Amino acid sequence: MRYLPLTPSDRQEMLATIGVPHIDALFADVPEHARLPGPIEGLPLHATELAVERHMTALARQNTVAGEVPFFLGCGAYRHHVPASVDHLIQRGEFLTAYTPYQPEIAQGTLQMLFEFQTQVARLFGTDVANASMYDGSTACWEAITMARRVTRRGKAVLSAGLHPHYVSVAKTMARFTGDQLQTALPTLTGEPDTDTLIAQVDDDTSCVVVQYPDILGRIGDLSALADACHAKKALLIAVVTEPVALGALRAPGEMGADIVVGEGQSLGVGLQFGGPYVGLFGCSDKLVRQMPGRLCGETVDADGKRGFVLTLSTREQHIRREKATSNICTNSGLCALAFSIHMTLLGEAGLRRLAGLNHAGACHAADRLATVPGVELITSRFFNEFTLKLSKEARPVVRQLADRGILAGVSLGRLYPGEAELANGLVVAVTETTTPEDVAVLADGLTEVLS
Repeated sequence: MRYLPLTPSDRQEMLATIGVPHIDALFADVPEHARLPGPIEGLPLHATELAVERHMTALARQNTVAGEVPFFLGCGAYRHHVPASVDHLIQRGEFLTAYTPYQPEIAQGTLQMLFEFQTQVARLFGTDVANASMYDGSTACWEAITMARRVTRRGKAVLSAGLHPHYVSVAKTMARFTGDQLQTALPTLTGEPDTDTLIAQVDDDTSCVVVQYPDILGRIGDLSALADACHAKKALLIAVVTEPVALGALRAPGEMGADIVVGEGQSLGVGLQFGGPYVGLFGCSDKLVRQMPGRLCGETVDADGKRGFVLTLSTREQHIRREKATSNICTNSGLCALAFSIHMTLLGEAGLRRLAGLNHAGACHAADRLATVPGVELITSRFFNEFTLKLSKEARPVVRQLADRGILAGVSLGRLYPGEAELANGLVVAVTETTTPEDVAVLADGLTEVLS
């Protein structure tokens, strides 16, 4: 197909049809401070291929590689060891080039993989069913909120103070177009999540309560009482899991009464990759399955009685359902879902539990060691592999100073909640199986020096 650019008259006709005076008007929803006033400074309008390669390599070298320094970043994106076999298998041609499996007779491999993925996610979350993945954790969270609205026919969602602020931000952005009322709050530097406050907010207008498990400060709470309170008011409980490895040690949200469980699957099979692509996880109870967004693969038998796989309960927009579709997200992150499934298969149940144990043990060692540093207070009383420290100084400059020393010390709450003075000294530290005792010692020494 030849590339046929638009002529000026073509553009004017298209703009007139949709009722805008010029192309810049299409970007009216983008804040002015976020728009480029012109070409990027220092970037030539054209260059040779060799010059571009050198320029991009020089830019890449400015990044700090997670595996080359003591690394304690978390808050929804975690550094875990991904076996080499995962990348080897997902790069096989039949997987790497596969597209949406609308023709089951030629897509049995993809459909079977997605069916296995769904089974793994459902067992991990403690739900009856799971879909074939979503775009990422934050958008899966929003899809759960809209699903709760469809089920309950109510428009108020209560978002826990412990929900990741980026997830809250995505929900707020989308709610502008749906009219959903989102009730939000800021976290406080306390050792336990405030479940009683959440329960008190549930009323007859509430569609759902959204709670993160473990939450943004690493805190772990029992969801059973909250689930009972939601169900007493005919509302749904949505649990968000940003660290699925935690469920190798913790009780699954579905087993505590969560109606919908969503999360981010990046920890298993998918590297940090500077923020993406990631993979959203979505599970729910059987009674809600027809309102579940996304793609669902099912097992059946063919005319000869042989086992086979098909798409089932497909209500997505690609099936020409338009406004009747349960989702407007056009991808299920299939390759990342495959990576997740391969990693889970390699681990098995015993391996996942052992991996979770290594994470928790490492985090306990780090928390005990860092709590001995003058000017450091351990806030989180119960945690998996992530906990919050309160420093004697504002955390953001401390993190920058440690980064200059080659230590990625964690995520400052001042970065997540800018302008909130009560959270400014908070530092969230994550420890995984890739963190060594030597890394912890380096961080402790660095904090001692910077806080003195």
